[in-house]
Amino acid sequence: MKKRILLIGYNFFPEPTGIGRYSGDTLFWFAENGYDCSVITSYPYYPYWEVQQPYSKNKYWFKKESIQIENGATITVYRCPMYVPKNPSGVKRIILDFTFLLAAAFQLISLSKKPKYDAIITVVPSFLIGILGVIYKKFNPTNLVYHVQDLQIEAARDLNMIKNKSLIDWMFKIEKYILKNCNIVTCVGDGMARIIQPKVKKAVQLFLNPVDSKLIYPIHHKDELKVKYGFKSSDTILLYSGAIGEKQGIEAILYAAKEFEKLNNLCFVICGSGPYKVRLQALAESLGLKNVRFLPLQPSASFNEFLNVADIHFVIQKANASDLVMPSKLAAILAVGGVAIITANEGSSLHDLVTRYDLAVLAEAENQEALNDSIKKALFNDNTQIKRNARQYAEEALEREVVMKKFEQLLFKNAQVGQATLP
Repeated sequence: MKKRILLIGYNFFPEPTGIGRYSGDTLFWFAENGYDCSVITSYPYYPYWEVQQPYSKNKYWFKKESIQIENGATITVYRCPMYVPKNPSGVKRIILDFTFLLAAAFQLISLSKKPKYDAIITVVPSFLIGILGVIYKKFNPTNLVYHVQDLQIEAARDLNMIKNKSLIDWMFKIEKYILKNCNIVTCVGDGMARIIQPKVKKAVQLFLNPVDSKLIYPIHHKDELKVKYGFKSSDTILLYSGAIGEKQGIEAILYAAKEFEKLNNLCFVICGSGPYKVRLQALAESLGLKNVRFLPLQPSASFNEFLNVADIHFVIQKANASDLVMPSKLAAILAVGGVAIITANEGSSLHDLVTRYDLAVLAEAENQEALNDSIKKALFNDNTQIKRNARQYAEEALEREVVMKKFEQLLFKNAQVGQATLP
């Protein structure tokens, strides 16, 4: 009999970026490998912060659908209504979390009479989703995974999204209860693991965001690609691609574009969607920038091509977010052998990783001068070794098949694989 897996998280396929992309890929892999897979999720909204077509007409109620994958297997998707704010703030995100929690709880109750699930994967954010796994486990013994993509509570506190100390303390107490009752705790980076470990008495395991290096790979002749996407073959493209929100500090790219506006054939491209995009466009206009282009998110079918258009990639984060969120875009950038400029401060896990394997050009976070200097290095230095190292790291450490087999082993064989390196 097939083992049954349930994933609970409000981001899922067909969301094109971020957590939804990786949660979808996780269940697709398990379904491809003979597991009976289901997911309780919401309607796709990220990174647009608006429910997308063709789902918008159903967004106020529940919907069951089946996704058929290439080998004939199916994933059962239970979509739940959820409040989606157009301009997310700390309070609005709390409302989002609670509305999904209530709707998902109702959906989980309706599934309680079905054959039990052998494993439940709860995806953070929202940390509250872990409560659903704990409740299910009390009535139906299962292997409960608490998988951390973002340290939501710490991020809300340190980025001043929630300023009420009593509320933050209450959230930590709920999280402590969840951690106590789950079987496995996983996260996507060593820095996260160092923060999580003091909260739990069990090992914190690494479950890295994987990449399929057969689908995402270097294309060495870029001239034709640049023309295809509306650039000159002689242009040097500096690309930020992904969600556009305040926590990244993307405005630094625009100030850098102002600094380099006298260099010919230099084009700064910001590709993506998010509530902060309009403000960035207004800033670019106020600075009189002629070397900046804003593009919408590109279709998944052309994702590899578009990444290869770039000569330099930006991975921008604010200083106090360094170990709280792991930039999901990084895996794909490494897989195409891209030259990335990464803002990460010394002592953060991302800084340590890049330094250890020489994967990118580093800049101090929230330091405009440092970012500008890093752009000069990336433009004028020989980046051959960085490109080679990036691709090699993606193939050896982030390859989808390798990462997923280790996670499968952890999930069903209780193996200590990918354990975080902790001080």
